[in-house]
Amino acid sequence: MPELSRFYGIIITMYASDHNPPHFHAEYSGQEALFNIIDGVFVKGNLPTKEARLVLAWYELHRDELIQNWENLSSGKPHAKIQPLN
Repeated sequence: MPELSRFYGIIITMYASDHNPPHFHAEYSGQEALFNIIDGVFVKGNLPTKEARLVLAWYELHRDELIQNWENLSSGKPHAKIQPLN
């Protein structure tokens, strides 16, 4: 699974040719959650509250890049790294 970004111990990934709706995975300390790319809504899984908020702040900054990565990975093209949250 391609790693898109990493910050504050959180790893953001996305599977190539994954199921709809478009989403990304956020992992922190052995816990994982899925977030919808279109609206940032939590889909399933579990993350601590602080880390979930950091993921959503990062999402707000990089939504368009996430959409582009989803489209690229869905069509067999390479993914692009996304800047971490600073």
